[in-house]
Amino acid sequence: MRKLSVLVLVTGLALSSCKTSDDSSFEVKESKDSNGYSYETVSNDPTGLRLYTLDNGLKVYLSKNADEPKIQTFIAVRAGSNYDPAESTGLAHYLEHMVFKGTSKMGTLDWEKEKVHLDEISSLYEQRKNETDPAKKKELYKKIDEESFKASQFSIANEYDKLTSSMGATGTNAHTWFEETVYKNKIPANELDKWLALESERFSELVLRLFHTELEVVFEEFNRGQDNDFRKSYAAMLDGLFPKHPYGQQNTIGTAEHLKNPSMVAIHNYFDTYYVPNNMAMVLVGDLDFEKTIKMVDAHFGLLESKEVVHPVLPTEDPITSPVVKEVFGPTAASVSIAYRANGIGSEDQKLLTMADMLLANGNAGLIDLNLNQKQEVQRASCSTTFLNDYGYHNFSGSPKQGQTLDEVKDLLFEQIEKLKKGDFDEWMLAAVINDMKLSKTRQNENSSALATAYYNAFIHHENWSSKISFIDELKKVTKQDIMDFANRFYANNYVVTYKRKGVDNNIAKVANPGITPVELNRGKKSVFNTEFSKLTSDKLAPVFIDYNEKIKTSTLKNGLTLSYIINKNNDLFDLNIIFDMGKDNIKQLELAVGYLDYVGTNDMSVEALKKEFYKLGINYGVRTGSDQSMVYLSGLKENLKPGLALLENLWNNAVADQESYDKYVAKILKGRSNAKSQKGNILFNGLLNYGIYGENSELRNIYNAADLKAMDPVKLIALVKDLKNYKQRIFYYGKDVAAATASIEEFHKVNETLKDYPAPVVYTQQETGGKVYFVDFDMVQSEILFIAKADVFDKKQMALTSLFNTYFGRGLSSIVFQEIRESKSLAYSAFASYSSARKKGESNTIMAYVGTQANKLPQAVDAMLELMRNMPEAQEQFKAAKKATLKKIASERITKSTIFWKFEGLKKRGITYDIRKDIYEEVQNITMKDLAAFFVENIKEKKYTSLVIGNKKDMKMKELLKLGEFKELDVNYLFNYQLETVKQ
Repeated sequence: MRKLSVLVLVTGLALSSCKTSDDSSFEVKESKDSNGYSYETVSNDPTGLRLYTLDNGLKVYLSKNADEPKIQTFIAVRAGSNYDPAESTGLAHYLEHMVFKGTSKMGTLDWEKEKVHLDEISSLYEQRKNETDPAKKKELYKKIDEESFKASQFSIANEYDKLTSSMGATGTNAHTWFEETVYKNKIPANELDKWLALESERFSELVLRLFHTELEVVFEEFNRGQDNDFRKSYAAMLDGLFPKHPYGQQNTIGTAEHLKNPSMVAIHNYFDTYYVPNNMAMVLVGDLDFEKTIKMVDAHFGLLESKEVVHPVLPTEDPITSPVVKEVFGPTAASVSIAYRANGIGSEDQKLLTMADMLLANGNAGLIDLNLNQKQEVQRASCSTTFLNDYGYHNFSGSPKQGQTLDEVKDLLFEQIEKLKKGDFDEWMLAAVINDMKLSKTRQNENSSALATAYYNAFIHHENWSSKISFIDELKKVTKQDIMDFANRFYANNYVVTYKRKGVDNNIAKVANPGITPVELNRGKKSVFNTEFSKLTSDKLAPVFIDYNEKIKTSTLKNGLTLSYIINKNNDLFDLNIIFDMGKDNIKQLELAVGYLDYVGTNDMSVEALKKEFYKLGINYGVRTGSDQSMVYLSGLKENLKPGLALLENLWNNAVADQESYDKYVAKILKGRSNAKSQKGNILFNGLLNYGIYGENSELRNIYNAADLKAMDPVKLIALVKDLKNYKQRIFYYGKDVAAATASIEEFHKVNETLKDYPAPVVYTQQETGGKVYFVDFDMVQSEILFIAKADVFDKKQMALTSLFNTYFGRGLSSIVFQEIRESKSLAYSAFASYSSARKKGESNTIMAYVGTQANKLPQAVDAMLELMRNMPEAQEQFKAAKKATLKKIASERITKSTIFWKFEGLKKRGITYDIRKDIYEEVQNITMKDLAAFFVENIKEKKYTSLVIGNKKDMKMKELLKLGEFKELDVNYLFNYQLETVKQ
């Protein structure tokens, strides 16, 4: 009777929680602020947007979020790869890179002298573009290289990045896609006026300085794409869906041939055409004052001149009347995708497909979730929608189990579509999907970056904000019959199927090393603009440090457990975590056991029924374990905490194992291992890195082999999960109504009076490093190398120095490593170095340096990186900027909400019981360049590195690797401790 009453309680509340009000209206209102600026708002807008339009047409999206004194900024341009000239694909993306290079005022020492060389470089590129003789093209490139070095004597590399860093900005970056180019910074709120001054200068004109070195960087980005099987499959799918439209015919990165033959003239024309205020939007979300902000924006950006912008008319696609088949090859695991073309933003397709997609796969109770993933009929399956201005698409993807063909996976996906057509889903799912989307929107709206992204997307896609926020309400009108009718009409033989097969890709474009002369950085010099900019002042922002004992409240429950809690003042969502300070290092089987729990039901509820009940409630749940901590968690709407916890405890207490589901679970683990060893990132940053630090005796290699997994008793595994409740534990709650949460916990979470101590953990010893090279042969275009060295045992007294060192030397766009490796020598798209503090007290810190580049440039890249790791350049002005950036980042950082608890958890593992940022902030103020140089000499300069390398052996100069130390080529099966029988393809 007890179990039945729990289910009745859950079901009854679930249905009521799905009820929503239809009273909301979203009317656009026009108002004027006290300065006379007109703006639009929408009634019942939970985000509080004010949308201004300046006289020159610039759209300004403003929204207030006072959680921290920061502002997420986006500058969005309706300009992307769709509008690249057909003979110059990749142009919009390359332009994005060049917008970081400065203007005739910023980034130059003497514009008139520099311009002479830049004009000559532009002329040489035009000649080279039109030249057909390879020998003459090579000679012209040599002249370009020579002229570029001369020009660099008058340029200042990364001056824009240095200026953003000096303001304490983070996340400085940009991206280009089909219809958009978006520039990003997150800035301290007190730096808004300075940031606007900087950005208005940046977007006032385009100067293509350091052009040929940046072009080589883009080539490295192109190579990374060639090593990314997902990107290749995605491109093939788009090619099939859009045989006429640029969505399928113009890759954002561009073709190798077009990248080899750029036109600076064409890039200038593109900038002049599209980078105008009436084709742009500024998005600011954060701690801002609406009226002061718009006044500042107008003062800086109101002077930009508007002009008519005419986007090209793009081709209309013919209907797809029969299946289109694509094949892609590469080293990663096989997969298949099925894609259907749809109409674009604002269409009826968008509404119906959004609902259909969630009914098929929502991560919990969709048809694909339950019938394929939950039942382990495939290794993985999912679906998702994408909507753009002209078209959209619905993409299904799946990867096979061991012994399963791609066509079998494809057919299983088709079966789920057929179930949708027949209405083989519960009608209550429609309301549950709406609730799910509302929860996602609630979480989005409290995150300034996510909300700002929604704003710029509305601009790019010409969407009225009122339509955007009323979209979910519109979906309430969709009925089950609507979905069935739509599915029968939409899903026919009008799809593109893309087979990603494991094998050799014969379409890889190999590019010769052009032999670029390193350009001058002029690191210690400033432009006149920089000098004047540095005189601008901002109100000082005082840091706020956390008193963890004051912010985290505690109480003792009737069952004797300690409850830590923080009140959620923002919304009605909650997070509940039952924490065990032990993990798989304490009980090796624990990770296996909690993973299996996801595939079992109870003695009165199937796993499918459980998943559906949780989804009705809008509750996420689960159990996870790491090396030293495990957690049972629950999150969702506070009104459903009680039934959600009742359901979770029912599963925890009454879970029932069965051999069939366990056998499938084991097969899935083994196939997952097979797939993991075909991921180069996993091999380098997981396999090789763990091996380099711990050797053979690592947590990564301490796994069960296939025979052991198959011999496990699933009943004992579930018993282990149940027994977890008998160990020492504590609880953290983030939400409202702590009293109600406490009552629910005391009612449903029953534990023994005396709880067990944790078993002693396995200890993994960090190995000494240096003089060794560990290499994995992998089919890839680039080669990647990671240098590591064991450093001193963690000491909190070093945290100020290491924080400043990382900012100055190895992390970010204005760091020494980035400037030398990427900006000066064009040896890589990505390069970094860091002094990484250990996660726990008593463990050693780790020094790391990484560079990824095409194989024929690896020896140069290695030499350049090791030279930096032995001799750190001392640049006083750059040091001052790094110091200022470090202090401003701390001053503008606010630790809020549940993050307070989790930050404190991390500190305690390091033996710290207070907000260490206070010490760092005070100490950084007194650190000098001499101190940093001494830190480098004492801790880094003489270190011997273990070199971890992944690349294609046949393309690499292996003799160069032998110079780095004792060479050992590692088999991936050995690296991860996989046995051969566990990883058959």
